[in-house]
Amino acid sequence: MLKATLRSFLAHKGRLALSSLAVVLSVAFVSGSLIFSDTVTRTFDRLFASTAADVTVGPKQDLRSPVPGGGVQTVPADLAGRVAKVPGVASAHADVSVQNITVIDSRNRSVGPTTGAPTIATSWYLTDRSPVELTSGHAPRGAGEALLDADTADKKHVRIGDPLTVQAQPGTFRVRVVGIATFRTTNPGAALVFLDQATAGKQLLGSAAKATAISVEAAPGVTDPVLKDRVAAAIGSGYDLKTAAEQAKSAAANLGGFLDVIKYVMLGFAGIAVLVGIFLIVNTFSMLIAQRTRELGLLRALGADRRQVRRSVLLEALLLGVVGSTLGLAAGIGMAYGLIRLMSLFGMNLKATEMVIGWSTPVAAYVVGVGVTFVAAYLPARRAATVSPMAALSDAEIAGIDKPLTGRAVAGAVMGMAGAAALAGCVAATKAAPAAALLGLGVVLTLIATVIAGPLLVRPVIRVLGGAFPALFGSVGRMSQRNALRNPRRTGATAAALMVGLALVGGMSVASASMSASFDRQIDRTLGSDFIVQSTNFTPFSDDVRRTVRGTEGVGLVVAQRITPLAVRMPDGRRVQTAASGYGPGLDDVVHLTYARGGTGAALADGRLAMDAGFARDHGARIGTVLPVEFPGGREARITVGALTNLDSPEGFGTQGGIFLGLRTVDRYVPGAQDSVLFVNAAPGTDAAKLRSSLESALKPYPQLQVRDQADYKKLVHDQISVLLFLVYALLGLAIVIAVLGVVNTLALSVVERTREIGLLRAIGLSRRQLRRMIRLESVVIAVFGAVLGLALGLVWGVCGQQVLALRGLKELQVPWGTIVAVMIGSAVVGVVAALLPALRASRMNVLAAIAHE
Repeated sequence: MLKATLRSFLAHKGRLALSSLAVVLSVAFVSGSLIFSDTVTRTFDRLFASTAADVTVGPKQDLRSPVPGGGVQTVPADLAGRVAKVPGVASAHADVSVQNITVIDSRNRSVGPTTGAPTIATSWYLTDRSPVELTSGHAPRGAGEALLDADTADKKHVRIGDPLTVQAQPGTFRVRVVGIATFRTTNPGAALVFLDQATAGKQLLGSAAKATAISVEAAPGVTDPVLKDRVAAAIGSGYDLKTAAEQAKSAAANLGGFLDVIKYVMLGFAGIAVLVGIFLIVNTFSMLIAQRTRELGLLRALGADRRQVRRSVLLEALLLGVVGSTLGLAAGIGMAYGLIRLMSLFGMNLKATEMVIGWSTPVAAYVVGVGVTFVAAYLPARRAATVSPMAALSDAEIAGIDKPLTGRAVAGAVMGMAGAAALAGCVAATKAAPAAALLGLGVVLTLIATVIAGPLLVRPVIRVLGGAFPALFGSVGRMSQRNALRNPRRTGATAAALMVGLALVGGMSVASASMSASFDRQIDRTLGSDFIVQSTNFTPFSDDVRRTVRGTEGVGLVVAQRITPLAVRMPDGRRVQTAASGYGPGLDDVVHLTYARGGTGAALADGRLAMDAGFARDHGARIGTVLPVEFPGGREARITVGALTNLDSPEGFGTQGGIFLGLRTVDRYVPGAQDSVLFVNAAPGTDAAKLRSSLESALKPYPQLQVRDQADYKKLVHDQISVLLFLVYALLGLAIVIAVLGVVNTLALSVVERTREIGLLRAIGLSRRQLRRMIRLESVVIAVFGAVLGLALGLVWGVCGQQVLALRGLKELQVPWGTIVAVMIGSAVVGVVAALLPALRASRMNVLAAIAHE
């Protein structure tokens, strides 16, 4: 049996090759994502561990800002002197490092990265742990001198002697590049500007007496935890102390979010490849077993029992999984190498020679690859074990033609009703969390139900889809329709692979279109200013910008928005950490708000705040409630609820609780906070287009800023949503590639199966061209059948998903009919492409040899 199994595997290797591609793709994405994330993690762990001081003393970090704009927290620079006197301290020095800056070259172009990585200005202090070394020029020796990192200098064409303009929170200043510093370790993608210590404190923090951290080196024989305890005892509890290991762990955790995005995206591709590949493998093994009915019957007649036959088929699947996993692992290494090279384009200079392939990567690769093929081949293997020895004496039958579908009907109906009930519960839910859970359950159950019941829908749906074939293509069209109807199980399984991808794109298209429409409605309702001034990466900017905008001819009202993290202790005892906006006078003229109680005057009054009425009701707050509020830097205040709003804004568009307050209150408790947005109205009689041109001219010294009107703001939101949609389309593309392989495989095996039939058709006068057309039409009707099922399912998912979004404030439902029609047309094209090779092969058959085929 082992010899027979190996010979059978080698005999059918061509037919199994297409199935192995699904395994290769799924394993490649899994192994590639693991290798890439392990490589980046190891590289940065080594970077953080080698550059962190033994102990770092920083300001107390009570709040983590969900949005930029909360100002820079500092410690006294002279704290380094106190720390240096602690027993066990070899040295201590004050560090200054800020990211709320913009650096501009002499051509008025930003020197910072365009990839989202920060621009960091820091004080120059060279130690053995420094990530950079001075490679040309000299260190900064006073005001007006700076170093620039070599990677940024090379990319932005900055040389020693070139002037730079630095826009910082205290104000704008100019420096001249006097040296270039080169990374000794991995460049994380940031742009670094180095100033001398006194200049850094004064120009970046507003005072040379301030620092952002104190770096402490331990004396020989003193461990980091012991030194941390000694320093803490000496300076008190008002600071945040971390050992080198803790600092590295914290930095790695901040990087982890970026890595998780890449990992989960690639695992999403792997999941799609696995899911669609299962249909392909099941179909391939089912057809091979159907074609080998006489062979399997002969084995049974020679003495092989059911268990041996089943093991034989599963061993073939195991061999397919091992081969596919091995090739997939190799492809995954190549994919990881490509990602590493891609990261270098974004400024993150990883070394491909330091690629990390941990033991878990090949284990995961073979578990996925072998597991998928084994599971997919199990049902065909069980079917093979039921072949009777008498089958060796009869002609091979095509499995599934005359077998009843009663069991599928019952199982599909049960799963379908359960899925429909879950989706109905999702629509009826009043809370977002249970609605999302019911949506997920409904999606899974209805998908399974459609896969199970798919063969039951083949005959009624394909009769409609192919109803015009006889009239348009005559007898060729009639035969192609009947070929698709001949084996409902096979047609349903082939179409299911395409159905999964199109169901996903249909549902996500409805969701994204509804999100865009909801945000458009919210912008139309709330945004009342003529223009918005905002940085391209949403970072805050200095007060110089506000003064420049106010001094521009034609500008009327300017309202600044500042964003700060805070934590509010609500009356129900819950501590809510969120972000709040501070606004200046004139808010009603630039933003349209609806109040349940109170008004803008009460909301922006000193010592008052406003919040969403629903949020207040859920936590027991009302007008006049005094709330304990924590601001950055350990500052605390008791602030009174002055107004309640009916924001009705989408979550993500606003912040939790919809809290906002006046700028006077923000400035009192968050000194140094910067503007994040400027709302600008034109003065009476000023043309809006002319004012926009004037604003853009006035803001030329600030290339990081953009002037947007309502249409621009809507486009900005649409572009952000499109990122998600493009990811879905990429997933769809992968699913379609594998689904096309499935259709090609099915048609190719079908041609082999119908060799004698094709020979007879050719013998009685069917031309090669007519034969190719027949197979193409069969492929098209199968692909369109999968598209109809997938899009119908996706539209139901999308409508139910929009109900979940409605509970988050996104209440507009919009169906992108253009996308739906384009996908339907595309599915027909997919069917034509998938049929090219099988049709060509069929048309080249020798007629006599085909008629004599066993």
